[in-house]
Amino acid sequence: MRSYIELENMKFYAHHGVLSQEKKIGNEYLVTLRIKCDLSMALISDNLPSTINYAEIYEVIKKEMNVHSELIEHVAGRILRAIHLNWPQIEEITLKLSKLNPPIKGDIDKASVILNWERRV
Repeated sequence: MRSYIELENMKFYAHHGVLSQEKKIGNEYLVTLRIKCDLSMALISDNLPSTINYAEIYEVIKKEMNVHSELIEHVAGRILRAIHLNWPQIEEITLKLSKLNPPIKGDIDKASVILNWERRV
């Protein structure tokens, strides 16, 4: 059986970007995270220590979103590394980080980066 935990469309306000207005004014961001992990013990035990506490993962993401970066790629990389280091039992991580209303001359809702990390056996 494959099992996943997914946190969808977590909303943050942060000051990432290259332009001075982005650094000063900030912008809204969405983060969606999907982790592949063994949830078989949690299915039986109904006990928080037998799973990955997604509230703790949220706090890691929140912490990294509060650290300024010029590139959303860099922010996403920091988030992915922090999750991987704190929860080595995770088998796969897919992270999508989106900047809403990016400073582009044109009609665009968001600019996103998607990172996927998979444990190699």
